Amino acid sequence: QVQLEESGGGSVQAGGSLRLSCATSGYSYGSRPVAWFRQAPGKEREGVACIQRSNALTSYVDSVKGRFTISQDNTKTTVYLQMNSLKPEDSAMYYCAATSGGSCSLTSADMRYWGKGTLVTISS
Repeated sequence: QVQLEESGGGSVQAGGSLRLSCATSGYSYGSRPVAWFRQAPGKEREGVACIQRSNALTSYVDSVKGRFTISQDNTKTTVYLQMNSLKPEDSAMYYCAATSGGSCSLTSADMRYWGKGTLVTISS
Protein backbone atom coordinates (compact mmCIF):
# COMPACT_ATOMS: atom_id res chain seq x y z
CA GLN A 1 0.00 0.00 0.00
CA VAL A 2 1.32 3.42 -0.93
CA GLN A 3 1.93 5.77 1.96
CA LEU A 4 3.09 9.36 2.02
CA GLU A 5 3.90 11.08 5.29
CA GLU A 6 4.73 14.77 5.61
CA SER A 7 6.69 16.39 8.40
CA GLY A 8 8.51 19.63 9.11
CA GLY A 9 5.65 22.10 9.31
CA GLY A 10 5.54 24.77 11.98
CA SER A 11 5.22 28.44 12.74
CA VAL A 12 7.83 31.00 11.71
CA GLN A 13 8.01 34.71 11.11
CA ALA A 14 7.95 36.24 7.67
CA GLY A 15 11.34 35.99 6.03
CA GLY A 16 12.14 32.74 7.77
CA SER A 17 12.66 29.24 6.41
CA LEU A 18 11.22 25.78 6.83
CA ARG A 19 12.05 22.42 5.27
CA LEU A 20 9.24 19.97 4.71
CA SER A 21 9.85 16.26 4.23
CA CYS A 22 7.71 13.65 2.50
CA ALA A 23 8.57 10.05 3.30
CA THR A 24 7.25 7.56 0.76
CA SER A 25 6.71 3.83 1.13
CA GLY A 26 5.05 1.07 -0.82
CA TYR A 27 5.54 3.16 -3.92
CA SER A 28 7.64 2.62 -6.98
CA TYR A 29 8.95 6.10 -6.48
CA GLY A 30 11.87 5.49 -8.70
CA SER A 31 9.73 6.00 -11.77
CA ARG A 32 7.03 8.35 -10.51
CA PRO A 33 6.92 12.07 -9.89
CA VAL A 34 6.09 13.50 -6.46
CA ALA A 35 4.60 16.91 -5.89
CA TRP A 36 3.87 19.33 -3.08
CA PHE A 37 0.49 21.03 -2.84
CA ARG A 38 -0.92 23.51 -0.36
CA GLN A 39 -4.35 24.61 0.71
CA ALA A 40 -5.19 27.68 2.75
CA PRO A 41 -8.55 28.04 4.49
CA GLY A 42 -11.25 29.00 2.03
CA LYS A 43 -8.99 28.52 -0.98
CA GLU A 44 -8.53 25.80 -3.55
CA ARG A 45 -5.66 23.36 -3.31
CA GLU A 46 -2.68 24.67 -5.26
CA GLY A 47 0.23 22.79 -6.77
CA VAL A 48 3.51 24.21 -5.51
CA ALA A 49 6.37 22.07 -6.83
CA CYS A 50 7.03 18.75 -8.50
CA ILE A 51 10.08 16.55 -9.03
CA GLN A 52 10.55 13.79 -11.57
CA ARG A 53 13.06 11.21 -10.35
CA SER A 54 14.21 9.93 -13.73
CA ASN A 55 15.85 13.18 -14.78
CA ALA A 56 15.49 15.37 -11.67
CA LEU A 57 13.26 17.70 -13.64
CA THR A 58 11.45 20.12 -11.38
CA SER A 59 8.61 22.55 -11.82
CA TYR A 60 7.20 25.30 -9.61
CA VAL A 61 4.21 27.55 -9.41
CA ASP A 62 5.23 31.12 -10.22
CA SER A 63 4.54 32.44 -6.74
CA VAL A 64 7.31 30.31 -5.16
CA LYS A 65 9.98 30.39 -7.87
CA GLY A 66 13.30 31.53 -6.45
CA ARG A 67 12.14 30.88 -2.87
CA PHE A 68 11.22 27.19 -2.72
CA THR A 69 13.33 24.23 -3.80
CA ILE A 70 12.12 20.66 -4.22
CA SER A 71 14.67 17.87 -3.96
CA GLN A 72 15.08 14.21 -3.07
CA ASP A 73 17.48 12.19 -0.98
CA ASN A 74 20.00 9.72 -2.35
CA THR A 75 17.71 6.76 -1.72
CA LYS A 76 14.97 8.57 -3.64
CA THR A 77 12.38 7.68 -1.01
CA THR A 78 12.13 11.09 0.64
CA VAL A 79 11.23 14.34 -1.06
CA TYR A 80 12.00 17.70 0.49
CA LEU A 81 10.59 21.17 0.06
CA GLN A 82 12.99 23.86 1.23
CA MET A 83 11.04 27.06 1.74
CA ASN A 84 12.95 30.33 2.15
CA SER A 85 11.87 33.96 2.39
CA LEU A 86 8.51 32.84 3.64
CA LYS A 87 5.54 35.19 3.43
CA PRO A 88 2.25 35.21 5.35
CA GLU A 89 0.49 34.17 2.13
CA ASP A 90 2.50 30.93 2.19
CA SER A 91 0.52 29.87 5.26
CA ALA A 92 -1.41 26.70 4.45
CA MET A 93 -1.67 22.99 4.98
CA TYR A 94 1.02 21.42 2.81
CA TYR A 95 0.51 18.00 1.24
CA CYS A 96 2.75 15.74 -0.73
CA ALA A 97 1.18 13.73 -3.48
CA ALA A 98 2.17 11.13 -6.02
CA THR A 99 0.86 10.63 -9.52
CA SER A 100 -0.09 7.50 -11.35
CA GLY A 101 1.47 8.90 -14.49
CA GLY A 102 5.02 9.49 -15.52
CA SER A 103 5.20 13.25 -15.87
CA CYS A 104 5.31 16.03 -13.34
CA SER A 105 2.04 17.78 -12.69
CA LEU A 106 0.80 20.55 -10.42
CA THR A 107 -2.82 19.59 -10.99
CA SER A 108 -4.68 17.96 -8.11
CA ALA A 109 -6.72 15.76 -10.43
CA ASP A 110 -3.55 14.09 -11.69
CA MET A 111 -2.57 12.90 -8.21
CA ARG A 112 -3.44 9.41 -7.09
CA TYR A 113 -1.95 9.29 -3.59
CA TRP A 114 -1.97 11.93 -0.87
CA GLY A 115 -0.41 12.41 2.51
CA LYS A 116 -2.33 13.83 5.46
CA GLY A 117 -0.56 17.17 5.40
CA THR A 118 1.61 19.34 7.62
CA LEU A 119 0.62 22.83 8.73
CA VAL A 120 2.74 25.87 7.90
CA THR A 121 1.94 29.19 9.58
CA ILE A 122 3.83 32.37 8.74
CA SER A 123 3.35 35.41 10.93
CA SER A 124 4.00 38.97 9.79
